[in-house]
Amino acid sequence: MYQHNISLRVRYAETDQMGYVYHGVYATYFEVARVEALRNIGVSYKDLEKTGISMPVRELSCQYLRPIAYDDLINIHTKIPAEPTARLLFKYEITDHTGNLISRAESLLFFWDQKRKKPTQPPKMLSQALKPYFQNAKPE
Repeated sequence: MYQHNISLRVRYAETDQMGYVYHGVYATYFEVARVEALRNIGVSYKDLEKTGISMPVRELSCQYLRPIAYDDLINIHTKIPAEPTARLLFKYEITDHTGNLISRAESLLFFWDQKRKKPTQPPKMLSQALKPYFQNAKPE
């Protein structure tokens, strides 16, 4: 299993009239976490897309357990629990600075060949970068 952490501070523009992070902003937080998790293993979305492969989101589910307010420092823990196939699952947990769980989420992405306009297998650059995290691993 591959895991990555990133910390973010909530900006004023991300909050709603009640002073809490607007629910739609969470998808952006998950995207930031996902992009940085891949960048951490040497795979940038930009380079991935240069190969003609994109990764659209097929599903996103989120549980909102506690609110987040302006200027809160949050941690997003991202997991890739299984090697990529035609799909790639990401799991997220957002915690506050004291470790209290704020949100749990999952996003399922798939690999899309932009030229052929069809789903495809993961690019080798991504599979090779993730392979060491799954050798001798037991499924979650």
